[in-house]
Amino acid sequence: MSTCINIRPLSSRFSTTAAVGLSIALVFTATWNTHALADETCMSPYMAKIVGQEDYVYVWTLGTVGVGDEQDKLVTVDVNPNSSNYGRVVHSLSVGGRNEAHHSGFTDDRRFLWAAGLDTSKIFIFDVHSDPAKPKLYKVITDFVAQSGGVVGPHTTYALPGRMMITGLSNNQDHGGRTGLVEYTNEGDYIVTHWMPTDDKLGGAKKSGQFADGYGYDIRALPRRNVMITSSFTGWNNYMMDLGKLMGDAEAMKRFGNTVVVWDLHTRKPKKVLDVPGSPLEIRCAWGSFHNYCFTTTALTSKIWLIYEDDNGDWQAKDVADIGDPKQLPLPVDISISADDKTLWVDTWNDGKTRLFDISDPFAPKQVYEQRIGGQVNMLSQSWDGKRVYFTSSLLANWDKKEGEDLQFFKAYRWDGKALTHAFSIDFTAEDLGRPHQMRFGSHALYGQAHPSLITRTAAQPH
Repeated sequence: MSTCINIRPLSSRFSTTAAVGLSIALVFTATWNTHALADETCMSPYMAKIVGQEDYVYVWTLGTVGVGDEQDKLVTVDVNPNSSNYGRVVHSLSVGGRNEAHHSGFTDDRRFLWAAGLDTSKIFIFDVHSDPAKPKLYKVITDFVAQSGGVVGPHTTYALPGRMMITGLSNNQDHGGRTGLVEYTNEGDYIVTHWMPTDDKLGGAKKSGQFADGYGYDIRALPRRNVMITSSFTGWNNYMMDLGKLMGDAEAMKRFGNTVVVWDLHTRKPKKVLDVPGSPLEIRCAWGSFHNYCFTTTALTSKIWLIYEDDNGDWQAKDVADIGDPKQLPLPVDISISADDKTLWVDTWNDGKTRLFDISDPFAPKQVYEQRIGGQVNMLSQSWDGKRVYFTSSLLANWDKKEGEDLQFFKAYRWDGKALTHAFSIDFTAEDLGRPHQMRFGSHALYGQAHPSLITRTAAQPH
Protein backbone atom coordinates (compact mmCIF):
# COMPACT_ATOMS: atom_id res chain seq x y z
CA MET A 1 0.00 0.00 0.00
CA SER A 2 1.22 3.50 -0.80
CA THR A 3 -0.12 6.99 -1.22
CA CYS A 4 -0.60 8.78 -4.51
CA ILE A 5 -0.80 12.33 -3.18
CA ASN A 6 2.22 14.58 -2.98
CA ILE A 7 2.04 16.49 0.30
CA ARG A 8 3.22 20.03 -0.28
CA PRO A 9 1.95 23.50 0.64
CA LEU A 10 0.76 25.77 -2.16
CA SER A 11 0.26 29.02 -0.33
CA SER A 12 -0.07 30.33 3.18
CA ARG A 13 -3.65 31.14 2.30
CA PHE A 14 -4.46 27.45 2.61
CA SER A 15 -2.07 26.34 5.35
CA THR A 16 -3.62 27.92 8.45
CA THR A 17 -6.22 25.25 9.18
CA ALA A 18 -5.20 22.50 6.77
CA ALA A 19 -2.60 20.82 8.95
CA VAL A 20 -5.19 19.82 11.54
CA GLY A 21 -6.68 16.36 11.22
CA LEU A 22 -4.64 15.43 8.15
CA SER A 23 -5.71 12.14 6.56
CA ILE A 24 -5.18 10.93 3.04
CA ALA A 25 -6.77 8.11 1.11
CA LEU A 26 -4.76 4.91 0.79
CA VAL A 27 -4.44 3.55 -2.69
CA PHE A 28 -3.52 0.34 -4.41
CA THR A 29 -0.47 0.25 -6.63
CA ALA A 30 -1.40 -3.08 -8.16
CA THR A 31 0.72 -3.99 -11.16
CA TRP A 32 1.13 -6.83 -13.56
CA ASN A 33 4.54 -7.38 -15.16
CA THR A 34 5.97 -3.84 -15.63
CA HIS A 35 2.64 -2.17 -16.28
CA ALA A 36 1.17 0.09 -13.62
CA LEU A 37 -2.47 0.99 -14.01
CA ALA A 38 -4.57 4.14 -13.98
CA ASP A 39 -7.68 5.94 -12.85
CA GLU A 40 -9.32 9.22 -13.70
CA THR A 41 -8.70 12.10 -11.32
CA CYS A 42 -12.34 12.82 -10.47
CA MET A 43 -12.84 9.71 -8.32
CA SER A 44 -13.74 9.66 -4.62
CA PRO A 45 -10.74 9.91 -2.26
CA TYR A 46 -12.04 6.82 -0.48
CA MET A 47 -11.56 4.72 -3.59
CA ALA A 48 -8.53 2.65 -4.53
CA LYS A 49 -6.33 4.74 -6.84
CA ILE A 50 -3.66 3.36 -9.14
CA VAL A 51 -1.37 5.01 -11.63
CA GLY A 52 -0.32 4.30 -15.23
CA GLN A 53 -2.10 2.46 -18.03
CA GLU A 54 -5.79 1.54 -17.73
CA ASP A 55 -7.22 -1.49 -19.56
CA TYR A 56 -10.76 -0.36 -20.34
CA VAL A 57 -13.07 2.62 -20.44
CA TYR A 58 -16.69 1.87 -19.55
CA VAL A 59 -19.02 4.24 -21.41
CA TRP A 60 -22.56 4.71 -20.05
CA THR A 61 -24.54 5.23 -23.24
CA LEU A 62 -28.00 6.59 -24.09
CA GLY A 63 -30.24 4.49 -26.30
CA THR A 64 -31.32 6.29 -29.46
CA VAL A 65 -34.41 5.72 -31.59
CA GLY A 66 -33.40 4.10 -34.87
CA VAL A 67 -29.88 3.23 -33.66
CA GLY A 68 -29.12 -0.42 -32.90
CA ASP A 69 -31.37 -1.93 -30.23
CA GLU A 70 -32.35 1.60 -29.09
CA GLN A 71 -31.53 0.72 -25.45
CA ASP A 72 -29.27 2.32 -22.88
CA LYS A 73 -26.12 0.25 -22.47
CA LEU A 74 -22.72 -0.04 -20.83
CA VAL A 75 -20.08 -0.15 -23.57
CA THR A 76 -16.57 -1.45 -22.83
CA VAL A 77 -13.69 -0.08 -24.92
CA ASP A 78 -10.23 -1.66 -24.77
CA VAL A 79 -7.70 1.16 -24.31
CA ASN A 80 -4.54 -0.76 -23.43
CA PRO A 81 -2.09 -0.10 -26.31
CA ASN A 82 -0.49 -3.51 -25.75
CA SER A 83 -3.76 -5.33 -26.32
CA SER A 84 -4.68 -6.89 -29.64
CA ASN A 85 -8.13 -5.28 -29.19
CA TYR A 86 -6.78 -1.78 -28.61
CA GLY A 87 -9.22 0.90 -29.77
CA ARG A 88 -12.15 -1.49 -30.16
CA VAL A 89 -15.45 -2.10 -28.41
CA VAL A 90 -15.05 -5.49 -26.71
CA HIS A 91 -18.39 -5.69 -24.92
CA SER A 92 -21.81 -4.04 -24.80
CA LEU A 93 -24.52 -4.74 -22.25
CA SER A 94 -28.01 -3.32 -22.87
CA VAL A 95 -30.30 -2.69 -19.90
CA GLY A 96 -33.72 -2.46 -21.56
CA GLY A 97 -35.41 0.74 -22.63
CA ARG A 98 -34.25 4.33 -22.59
CA ASN A 99 -33.75 5.84 -19.13
CA GLU A 100 -31.74 8.98 -20.02
CA ALA A 101 -28.45 7.29 -19.10
CA HIS A 102 -26.21 9.90 -17.56
CA HIS A 103 -23.64 9.46 -14.78
CA SER A 104 -21.99 6.49 -13.10
CA GLY A 105 -19.62 5.79 -10.24
CA PHE A 106 -17.81 2.93 -8.50
CA THR A 107 -18.32 1.69 -4.97
CA ASP A 108 -15.35 2.37 -2.68
CA ASP A 109 -14.02 -1.16 -3.26
CA ARG A 110 -14.41 -0.71 -7.06
CA ARG A 111 -16.25 -4.02 -7.34
CA PHE A 112 -19.48 -2.47 -8.60
CA LEU A 113 -20.36 0.37 -10.96
CA TRP A 114 -23.58 2.26 -10.26
CA ALA A 115 -25.13 3.90 -13.36
CA ALA A 116 -28.22 6.08 -13.20
CA GLY A 117 -31.03 7.21 -15.48
CA LEU A 118 -32.34 10.75 -15.18
CA ASP A 119 -35.77 10.07 -16.69
CA THR A 120 -36.94 6.78 -15.14
CA SER A 121 -34.86 7.25 -11.93
CA LYS A 122 -33.63 3.66 -12.23
CA ILE A 123 -30.14 2.77 -11.00
CA PHE A 124 -28.27 -0.10 -12.66
CA ILE A 125 -25.54 -1.79 -10.64
CA PHE A 126 -22.90 -3.61 -12.69
CA ASP A 127 -20.44 -6.23 -11.47
CA VAL A 128 -17.11 -5.09 -12.97
CA HIS A 129 -14.79 -7.22 -10.85
CA SER A 130 -15.70 -10.77 -11.90
CA ASP A 131 -14.61 -10.10 -15.47
CA PRO A 132 -13.56 -6.46 -16.09
CA ALA A 133 -13.78 -6.99 -19.86
CA LYS A 134 -17.40 -8.12 -19.64
CA PRO A 135 -19.40 -6.36 -16.88
CA LYS A 136 -22.56 -8.11 -15.67
CA LEU A 137 -25.81 -6.51 -14.56
CA TYR A 138 -25.97 -7.32 -10.84
CA LYS A 139 -29.01 -5.40 -9.61
CA VAL A 140 -31.51 -2.74 -10.71
CA ILE A 141 -32.98 -0.27 -8.21
CA THR A 142 -36.46 0.52 -9.49
CA ASP A 143 -37.98 2.15 -6.40
CA PHE A 144 -35.54 5.04 -5.94
CA VAL A 145 -38.29 7.70 -5.94
CA ALA A 146 -40.51 5.88 -3.45
CA GLN A 147 -37.71 4.92 -1.08
CA SER A 148 -36.13 8.38 -1.10
CA GLY A 149 -39.41 10.12 -0.30
CA GLY A 150 -39.79 11.78 -3.67
CA VAL A 151 -36.32 12.45 -5.08
CA VAL A 152 -36.27 12.22 -8.91
CA GLY A 153 -33.36 12.04 -11.35
CA PRO A 154 -30.40 10.28 -9.67
CA HIS A 155 -27.27 11.98 -11.00
CA THR A 156 -23.88 11.53 -9.31
CA THR A 157 -23.24 8.14 -7.69
CA TYR A 158 -20.40 8.87 -5.28
CA ALA A 159 -18.42 6.49 -3.07
CA LEU A 160 -18.20 6.98 0.68
CA PRO A 161 -16.94 4.27 3.07
CA GLY A 162 -19.35 1.37 2.56
CA ARG A 163 -21.91 3.80 1.17
CA MET A 164 -23.05 5.35 -2.08
CA MET A 165 -24.27 8.95 -1.95
CA ILE A 166 -26.63 9.80 -4.81
CA THR A 167 -27.39 13.37 -5.80
CA GLY A 168 -30.88 14.07 -7.14
CA LEU A 169 -31.89 16.64 -9.73
CA SER A 170 -35.63 16.87 -9.14
CA ASN A 171 -38.68 15.78 -7.13
CA ASN A 172 -41.98 14.02 -7.79
CA GLN A 173 -44.19 16.89 -6.60
CA ASP A 174 -43.59 19.59 -9.23
CA HIS A 175 -40.66 18.03 -11.17
CA GLY A 176 -38.72 21.22 -10.48
CA GLY A 177 -35.22 21.61 -9.12
CA ARG A 178 -35.77 21.12 -5.39
CA THR A 179 -34.24 17.80 -4.45
CA GLY A 180 -32.03 15.85 -2.05
CA LEU A 181 -29.09 13.53 -1.45
CA VAL A 182 -29.95 9.85 -1.10
CA GLU A 183 -27.71 7.45 0.80
CA TYR A 184 -27.47 3.71 0.09
CA THR A 185 -25.31 0.83 1.23
CA ASN A 186 -22.87 -0.62 -1.29
CA GLU A 187 -25.29 -3.56 -1.62
CA GLY A 188 -28.05 -1.24 -2.84
CA ASP A 189 -30.14 -0.90 0.33
CA TYR A 190 -31.69 2.50 1.06
CA ILE A 191 -30.51 4.30 4.21
CA VAL A 192 -31.68 7.92 4.36
CA THR A 193 -32.50 11.06 2.37
CA HIS A 194 -30.83 14.42 3.09
CA TRP A 195 -32.86 17.29 1.60
CA MET A 196 -31.06 20.24 0.07
CA PRO A 197 -31.39 23.47 2.13
CA THR A 198 -34.00 25.98 1.03
CA ASP A 199 -35.08 29.38 2.32
CA ASP A 200 -37.96 27.81 4.26
CA LYS A 201 -35.92 24.81 5.47
CA LEU A 202 -32.25 25.70 5.85
CA GLY A 203 -31.55 22.71 8.12
CA GLY A 204 -29.07 24.72 10.15
CA ALA A 205 -27.17 26.07 7.14
CA LYS A 206 -26.10 29.71 6.87
CA LYS A 207 -26.89 31.63 3.70
CA SER A 208 -23.94 33.59 2.32
CA GLY A 209 -26.01 35.69 -0.04
CA GLN A 210 -29.24 35.72 -1.99
CA PHE A 211 -29.96 32.07 -2.77
CA ALA A 212 -31.00 28.85 -1.03
CA ASP A 213 -32.77 27.17 -3.93
CA GLY A 214 -32.58 23.52 -2.87
CA TYR A 215 -31.21 22.39 -6.25
CA GLY A 216 -28.68 19.58 -6.72
CA TYR A 217 -26.22 18.17 -9.26
CA ASP A 218 -22.72 16.99 -8.32
CA ILE A 219 -20.99 16.05 -5.05
CA ARG A 220 -17.40 15.75 -3.80
CA ALA A 221 -15.82 15.10 -0.40
CA LEU A 222 -12.72 16.42 1.37
CA PRO A 223 -12.46 13.96 4.30
CA ARG A 224 -9.62 15.70 6.15
CA ARG A 225 -11.70 18.89 6.28
CA ASN A 226 -14.88 16.97 7.17
CA VAL A 227 -16.57 18.57 4.17
CA MET A 228 -18.93 17.54 1.36
CA ILE A 229 -19.66 20.02 -1.43
CA THR A 230 -22.67 19.92 -3.76
CA SER A 231 -23.58 21.96 -6.84
CA SER A 232 -26.87 22.71 -8.63
CA PHE A 233 -28.48 22.35 -12.06
CA THR A 234 -32.18 22.13 -12.94
CA GLY A 235 -35.23 19.89 -12.59
CA TRP A 236 -36.89 17.19 -14.71
CA ASN A 237 -39.21 19.71 -16.41
CA ASN A 238 -36.17 21.45 -17.89
CA TYR A 239 -33.63 18.70 -18.55
CA MET A 240 -36.18 16.57 -20.39
CA MET A 241 -37.34 19.51 -22.54
CA ASP A 242 -36.09 20.15 -26.09
CA LEU A 243 -33.17 22.56 -25.79
CA GLY A 244 -34.49 24.97 -28.41
CA LYS A 245 -37.84 25.15 -26.66
CA LEU A 246 -36.15 25.57 -23.28
CA MET A 247 -33.97 28.47 -24.40
CA GLY A 248 -37.04 30.21 -25.82
CA ASP A 249 -38.96 29.85 -22.53
CA ALA A 250 -38.05 32.81 -20.31
CA GLU A 251 -39.69 31.30 -17.22
CA ALA A 252 -37.98 27.95 -17.67
CA MET A 253 -34.58 29.67 -18.01
CA LYS A 254 -35.08 31.12 -14.55
CA ARG A 255 -35.30 27.63 -13.11
CA PHE A 256 -31.58 26.83 -12.92
CA GLY A 257 -29.49 26.42 -9.78
CA ASN A 258 -27.40 29.23 -8.34
CA THR A 259 -25.84 27.56 -5.32
CA VAL A 260 -23.01 25.46 -3.99
CA VAL A 261 -23.63 23.92 -0.56
CA VAL A 262 -20.92 23.05 1.98
CA TRP A 263 -21.93 20.10 4.19
CA ASP A 264 -20.58 18.49 7.36
CA LEU A 265 -19.35 15.17 6.01
CA HIS A 266 -19.84 13.21 9.23
CA THR A 267 -23.30 14.46 10.23
CA ARG A 268 -24.54 15.04 6.64
CA LYS A 269 -25.86 18.44 7.76
CA PRO A 270 -25.64 21.51 5.48
CA LYS A 271 -23.34 24.19 6.90
CA LYS A 272 -23.29 27.01 4.36
CA VAL A 273 -25.07 27.92 1.12
CA LEU A 274 -22.79 29.81 -1.28
CA ASP A 275 -24.06 31.99 -4.12
CA VAL A 276 -22.66 30.67 -7.42
CA PRO A 277 -25.07 32.05 -10.04
CA GLY A 278 -25.35 30.49 -13.49
CA SER A 279 -25.81 26.74 -12.85
CA PRO A 280 -22.58 25.35 -11.33
CA LEU A 281 -22.08 21.82 -12.64
CA GLU A 282 -19.15 19.45 -12.05
CA ILE A 283 -17.06 19.83 -8.88
CA ARG A 284 -13.39 18.86 -8.85
CA CYS A 285 -11.42 19.15 -5.62
CA ALA A 286 -7.67 19.54 -5.31
CA TRP A 287 -5.68 16.47 -4.25
CA GLY A 288 -2.78 18.15 -2.39
CA SER A 289 -2.93 17.70 1.37
CA PHE A 290 -2.84 21.44 2.04
CA HIS A 291 -5.02 22.43 -0.92
CA ASN A 292 -8.37 23.18 0.64
CA TYR A 293 -10.28 24.15 -2.45
CA CYS A 294 -12.39 22.86 -5.32
CA PHE A 295 -13.35 24.16 -8.76
CA THR A 296 -16.66 24.30 -10.57
CA THR A 297 -17.84 25.99 -13.77
CA THR A 298 -21.12 27.76 -14.46
CA ALA A 299 -22.85 26.60 -17.63
CA LEU A 300 -24.94 29.73 -18.22
CA THR A 301 -22.21 32.32 -17.56
CA SER A 302 -19.07 30.42 -18.72
CA LYS A 303 -16.98 31.11 -15.64
CA ILE A 304 -14.60 29.11 -13.47
CA TRP A 305 -15.43 29.38 -9.78
CA LEU A 306 -13.14 28.60 -6.85
CA ILE A 307 -14.75 27.14 -3.72
CA TYR A 308 -12.16 27.55 -0.97
CA GLU A 309 -11.55 27.54 2.77
CA ASP A 310 -10.19 30.87 4.00
CA ASP A 311 -7.72 31.55 6.82
CA ASN A 312 -10.57 31.56 9.34
CA GLY A 313 -11.74 28.10 8.32
CA ASP A 314 -14.80 29.49 6.56
CA TRP A 315 -15.77 28.42 3.04
CA GLN A 316 -16.14 31.01 0.29
CA ALA A 317 -16.92 31.15 -3.45
CA LYS A 318 -15.22 33.39 -6.00
CA ASP A 319 -15.38 33.55 -9.81
CA VAL A 320 -11.77 33.48 -10.96
CA ALA A 321 -11.75 33.18 -14.79
CA ASP A 322 -13.81 33.34 -17.96
CA ILE A 323 -14.05 30.30 -20.27
CA GLY A 324 -13.69 31.41 -23.89
CA ASP A 325 -16.02 34.27 -24.81
CA PRO A 326 -19.08 34.09 -22.52
CA LYS A 327 -21.05 36.17 -25.04
CA GLN A 328 -20.79 33.26 -27.50
CA LEU A 329 -22.30 30.83 -24.97
CA PRO A 330 -19.62 28.10 -25.18
CA LEU A 331 -21.53 26.21 -22.42
CA PRO A 332 -18.90 24.62 -20.15
CA VAL A 333 -19.80 21.10 -19.11
CA ASP A 334 -17.27 18.59 -17.75
CA ILE A 335 -13.98 19.52 -16.07
CA SER A 336 -10.99 17.47 -14.87
CA ILE A 337 -8.24 18.50 -12.48
CA SER A 338 -4.74 17.02 -12.81
CA ALA A 339 -3.35 14.88 -10.01
CA ASP A 340 -0.71 17.52 -9.19
CA ASP A 341 -3.34 20.29 -8.97
CA LYS A 342 -1.54 22.34 -11.62
CA THR A 343 -3.99 22.19 -14.54
CA LEU A 344 -7.73 21.99 -15.21
CA TRP A 345 -9.31 20.68 -18.41
CA VAL A 346 -12.62 22.36 -19.32
CA ASP A 347 -14.93 21.02 -22.06
CA THR A 348 -17.40 23.38 -23.75
CA TRP A 349 -20.28 21.56 -25.37
CA ASN A 350 -21.58 24.21 -27.76
CA ASP A 351 -18.32 24.86 -29.65
CA GLY A 352 -16.97 21.30 -29.29
CA LYS A 353 -13.71 22.45 -27.68
CA THR A 354 -11.55 21.50 -24.74
CA ARG A 355 -9.42 24.08 -22.99
CA LEU A 356 -6.58 23.65 -20.51
CA PHE A 357 -6.08 26.15 -17.70
CA ASP A 358 -2.98 26.63 -15.56
CA ILE A 359 -4.36 26.66 -12.00
CA SER A 360 -1.03 26.81 -10.15
CA ASP A 361 -2.51 29.93 -8.59
CA PRO A 362 -6.10 28.80 -8.03
CA PHE A 363 -7.22 32.42 -7.68
CA ALA A 364 -5.97 33.28 -11.17
CA PRO A 365 -6.45 30.44 -13.72
CA LYS A 366 -4.92 31.12 -17.14
CA GLN A 367 -5.80 29.33 -20.37
CA VAL A 368 -2.70 27.70 -21.88
CA TYR A 369 -4.15 25.38 -24.55
CA GLU A 370 -7.24 24.87 -26.71
CA GLN A 371 -8.37 22.25 -29.24
CA ARG A 372 -11.60 21.42 -31.01
CA ILE A 373 -12.63 17.82 -30.34
CA GLY A 374 -15.83 17.45 -32.41
CA GLY A 375 -19.17 18.88 -33.37
CA GLN A 376 -20.07 18.82 -29.69
CA VAL A 377 -18.16 17.54 -26.66
CA ASN A 378 -19.26 16.79 -23.14
CA MET A 379 -17.43 14.43 -20.77
CA LEU A 380 -13.69 13.95 -20.33
CA SER A 381 -11.57 11.63 -18.23
CA GLN A 382 -7.81 11.79 -17.81
CA SER A 383 -5.45 9.16 -16.47
CA TRP A 384 -3.82 9.72 -13.10
CA ASP A 385 -0.44 10.25 -14.77
CA GLY A 386 -2.04 12.83 -17.09
CA LYS A 387 -0.76 11.17 -20.26
CA ARG A 388 -4.13 10.13 -21.71
CA VAL A 389 -7.37 12.08 -22.08
CA TYR A 390 -10.67 10.60 -23.28
CA PHE A 391 -13.73 12.47 -24.57
CA THR A 392 -17.38 11.65 -25.21
CA SER A 393 -20.00 13.82 -26.86
CA SER A 394 -23.58 13.43 -25.64
CA LEU A 395 -25.11 15.87 -23.17
CA LEU A 396 -28.82 15.00 -22.91
CA ALA A 397 -31.07 13.24 -25.42
CA ASN A 398 -33.20 16.33 -26.02
CA TRP A 399 -30.27 18.75 -25.89
CA ASP A 400 -27.82 17.10 -28.31
CA LYS A 401 -27.35 18.75 -31.68
CA LYS A 402 -29.63 17.28 -34.33
CA GLU A 403 -27.55 18.25 -37.36
CA GLY A 404 -23.85 18.38 -38.09
CA GLU A 405 -20.86 16.09 -38.35
CA ASP A 406 -18.89 14.22 -35.70
CA LEU A 407 -21.60 14.44 -33.05
CA GLN A 408 -21.63 11.06 -31.24
CA PHE A 409 -18.16 9.73 -30.50
CA PHE A 410 -15.65 8.31 -28.07
CA LYS A 411 -12.17 9.73 -28.67
CA ALA A 412 -8.81 8.90 -27.13
CA TYR A 413 -5.86 11.29 -27.07
CA ARG A 414 -2.31 11.33 -25.77
CA TRP A 415 -1.08 14.37 -23.86
CA ASP A 416 2.63 15.23 -23.75
CA GLY A 417 2.30 18.41 -21.73
CA LYS A 418 2.15 20.58 -24.83
CA ALA A 419 -0.48 19.19 -27.21
CA LEU A 420 -3.14 16.52 -27.58
CA THR A 421 -2.36 13.82 -30.16
CA HIS A 422 -5.29 11.80 -31.46
CA ALA A 423 -4.99 8.06 -30.78
CA PHE A 424 -8.30 6.63 -32.03
CA SER A 425 -12.02 7.36 -32.36
CA ILE A 426 -15.21 5.29 -32.28
CA ASP A 427 -18.30 6.64 -34.03
CA PHE A 428 -21.10 5.47 -31.74
CA THR A 429 -23.81 6.13 -34.33
CA ALA A 430 -22.03 4.17 -37.06
CA GLU A 431 -21.42 1.33 -34.59
CA ASP A 432 -25.15 1.25 -33.66
CA LEU A 433 -24.34 1.97 -30.02
CA GLY A 434 -26.22 5.21 -29.28
CA ARG A 435 -25.08 8.41 -27.57
CA PRO A 436 -21.95 8.07 -25.39
CA HIS A 437 -22.03 9.94 -22.09
CA GLN A 438 -19.94 9.31 -18.98
CA MET A 439 -16.74 7.24 -18.77
CA ARG A 440 -15.16 5.19 -15.99
CA PHE A 441 -11.89 3.25 -16.13
CA GLY A 442 -11.49 -0.51 -15.71
CA SER A 443 -8.50 -2.69 -14.93
CA HIS A 444 -7.80 -6.39 -14.45
CA ALA A 445 -4.97 -5.79 -11.99
CA LEU A 446 -7.34 -4.18 -9.50
CA TYR A 447 -8.70 -7.66 -8.85
CA GLY A 448 -5.47 -9.64 -9.10
CA GLN A 449 -6.07 -10.53 -12.72
CA ALA A 450 -4.16 -10.11 -15.99
CA HIS A 451 -5.48 -8.73 -19.26
CA PRO A 452 -6.57 -11.82 -21.29
CA SER A 453 -5.30 -10.43 -24.58
CA LEU A 454 -1.85 -9.85 -23.08
CA ILE A 455 -1.78 -13.36 -21.61
CA THR A 456 -2.59 -14.85 -25.02
CA ARG A 457 0.08 -12.79 -26.77
CA THR A 458 2.70 -13.64 -24.13
CA ALA A 459 1.90 -17.36 -24.32
CA ALA A 460 2.20 -17.29 -28.10
CA GLN A 461 5.72 -15.86 -28.02
CA PRO A 462 8.59 -18.34 -28.51
CA HIS A 463 10.57 -19.21 -25.41
